[in-house]
Amino acid sequence: MPTKEMIAVADETLLAQLGYKQEFKRAFTPLEVFGIAFSIIGLLPSIASVLFYAIPNGGPSAMVWGWAVASIFILCIGMSMAELGSAAPTSGGLYFWTHSLSSPRCRNLLSWIVGYANTIGSIASVASIDWGCAVQIAAAASIGSGQVFVATEAQIFGIYVAVVLSHAVICCLGTPVLARLQTVYVILNVCLCLAVIIALPAATPKKFKNSASFALGNFSNFNGWTDGYAFILSFLAPLWTICSFDSSVHISEEASNAATAVPWAIVSAIGIAGVLGWAINVSLAFCMGSDLESLINSSQPMAQIFFNSFGQKGTLALWAIVVLVQYMMGSSMVLAASRQSFAFARDGALPFSSILYRMNSFTGTPVNTVWFVAGTAIILGLLAFAGAQAINAIFAISVTALYVAYAIPISARFIFNNDFKPGPFTLGIFSLPIAIISVTFMAFTSIVFFFPTFPQTDSASMNYTVVVLGGVLLLSLVWYYFPVYGGVHWFTGPVRNVSTEDSLRNVGRDSSLVDNKVEAIVDEKSV
Repeated sequence: MPTKEMIAVADETLLAQLGYKQEFKRAFTPLEVFGIAFSIIGLLPSIASVLFYAIPNGGPSAMVWGWAVASIFILCIGMSMAELGSAAPTSGGLYFWTHSLSSPRCRNLLSWIVGYANTIGSIASVASIDWGCAVQIAAAASIGSGQVFVATEAQIFGIYVAVVLSHAVICCLGTPVLARLQTVYVILNVCLCLAVIIALPAATPKKFKNSASFALGNFSNFNGWTDGYAFILSFLAPLWTICSFDSSVHISEEASNAATAVPWAIVSAIGIAGVLGWAINVSLAFCMGSDLESLINSSQPMAQIFFNSFGQKGTLALWAIVVLVQYMMGSSMVLAASRQSFAFARDGALPFSSILYRMNSFTGTPVNTVWFVAGTAIILGLLAFAGAQAINAIFAISVTALYVAYAIPISARFIFNNDFKPGPFTLGIFSLPIAIISVTFMAFTSIVFFFPTFPQTDSASMNYTVVVLGGVLLLSLVWYYFPVYGGVHWFTGPVRNVSTEDSLRNVGRDSSLVDNKVEAIVDEKSV
């Protein structure tokens, strides 16, 4: 049985084989690696944040069956990513895999695109989660005032800025502190989900309870698209909720036994979230009442459902926990996004990389990239002043940008001639068919989410997702091809900064300490 020391040597050796020295403390246990992915998913508060996508696009049946269908495809995406994460567990993750698996003719450009898509997608996830938290805090104030108080966009933005800044402070703490927090997040998440699944049906008055035919079969389309297309649009709720599971990859350099812990964290987080999330949606569908328009027009649909069922005091008590869990989601997302930005800066790809690629000597964490993520997220939040559809685009960007970053390395593994060697987690003969399903689904849904909410649209109701995402990717390409100074002249992908022999000398150990069982993890496991 491998000891902790052997596993630590194996992790550091594998990272050295991938070209990087050990700079973080490996303080995340496998449960805590799972915890960061599961806490970012944050089921109940996430569903609360995006319920306004599902209710107008199919109502209760879209909430229940749309979630079930989308969860299966999301699991396929997660399994494809888990294979890559097992073979090469590094904080750079997606763009590292892309460079390793692609043709030499295009790997620098593809790695650049994936890196920037992953960066903006991760920061958009921070922005969307924290904006959802700000809206939920404002909803709590509204409930507490007897629904007399209604927050303005400026007030919500002020709350949002405070939430983001507080998350930046938390994520500047040392790695052991951040790791221990993940266990707390998991427990609170699961308890909150079970409480709603059990308590909501028990507390809902008869007038708000729906029949099985309504909860599971009613399809209400309020936005004007055809029913089939409206059903697909409802996918954004589960797609946004069960997303950013690459977070486990970005802390792989802080994880113990990363080659095993990272892939299983991804798959188990998606699987558990899919099942619990479906149960929550079924509970909501049976207890939301039949007046869907009043829910759509409310400031926060789930808060209104709770208010109808639990009353003012009960809703405030439960909603406080929802807000707390949403807040925890945001801190975990800032943590993951800062690690991805740190890795990208380590390879010199971000502007001011020499400043961003710095490890704080006191906390042992990349404080500069934490504040970079927080500052950029605040700038994205300014879209709120362009209208409701503009801020809603942040939710869509956090899915579409990440799907660009997910799809390219998964595709590169099979499209290009490479020497990919699976890690401990492998799908075997199912790798290719699952990859095809994953990439096809991501391409399809990304295109769908570029369309506006309503068929007839104007500047106020336009979907700004394509503008913001397209603008960022265009600017990244301009920066890549810029004469003299552009990345095309100097970016060569991941920059090796250590050899395996150097890594072993640094810890004062010999490779003979890695016994046969641990060698199964590290031997020839570079992509």
